[in-house]
Amino acid sequence: MKSVQAEKLDSVDDYRMVEIDIPAVASGDVLVQVATCGMGYVDALIALGRYQVKPPLPFVPGQEIGGTVVATGEGVQTVRHGDRVMAFGFGGGLAEYVAAKENMVARIPDAMTMEEAAIFRTNYLTALHGLVDRAAIAAGECMLVFGSAGGVGTAAIQIGRILGAEIIAAASTETKRAFALANGAQQTIDTEPDGWRDRLKALCDRQGPTVVFDPVCGPLFEPAFRAQAWGGRHLVVGFAGGLIPRLPVNLSLMKGAALVGVDVRQFQLFEPGRTRGHLIRLLEWVEEGRLSPPVGKIFPFGDYAAAMTHGLSGTGSGKAVVRISDDL
Repeated sequence: MKSVQAEKLDSVDDYRMVEIDIPAVASGDVLVQVATCGMGYVDALIALGRYQVKPPLPFVPGQEIGGTVVATGEGVQTVRHGDRVMAFGFGGGLAEYVAAKENMVARIPDAMTMEEAAIFRTNYLTALHGLVDRAAIAAGECMLVFGSAGGVGTAAIQIGRILGAEIIAAASTETKRAFALANGAQQTIDTEPDGWRDRLKALCDRQGPTVVFDPVCGPLFEPAFRAQAWGGRHLVVGFAGGLIPRLPVNLSLMKGAALVGVDVRQFQLFEPGRTRGHLIRLLEWVEEGRLSPPVGKIFPFGDYAAAMTHGLSGTGSGKAVVRISDDL
């Protein structure tokens, strides 16, 4: 089968399209013929060795795929040959076939496209885990979302609306703010630092948000924490802003506020039962038409390098997809 892989992770140029064996199907494994592979910021970060967990070498990028089950290992019960599925793994997605563990594979609703399947699991699990398990968000609360035109920011907006939150989307351009409004945000705010806290509080009836969903943690990290209302929860989801910021710890005491980490990788590792329940809930919302993941730019398999560069740039709206096969 064709696969994209690298022997070192210094740059996108280290990756090559190669021929390797189709993965063997061990007990508990599901072999999926890949139609699509998601390629967002974190996927590109891992591919270049800049994530907090380094991948093994040689490495095949891509964590999330959409495809069709072609074989199952001994003991597999939840999916069967021919099922349309989404699957997740720490790499391996930029290939014609992927072997995934059964607990990382889920049937997708008829209404879900293969492109949507390849951008759904991580972003929407992260958002639901963050908002429900970590923030315990309640209906009527004011939530600020950074990175609101990205995949996980959009997921937070859509899920926040379902949970009854009042959502302010922060984005750097008018195009991105319009995208956030189209996906459910009620209000938007720019990211120009001068006077930003005053503009934010004006949108929250001078109280400030009670939940901050932050996959950026950039220059507005501390101003956002300071702007929170009493009892606020600032969710640290990622560091797309670059350098990891610092925060004076006395602010937590003065605001009665919490800085809360949201790590979906470890959530899946340590709480597999709750993970499965969340995923079932999310797919039910898709089937009911309440969630619709916006697909970003689509790249053909041969343009994998451009897809990784695009994912790392953070310039697009939604999450990019690499189309591996046009026949599924």
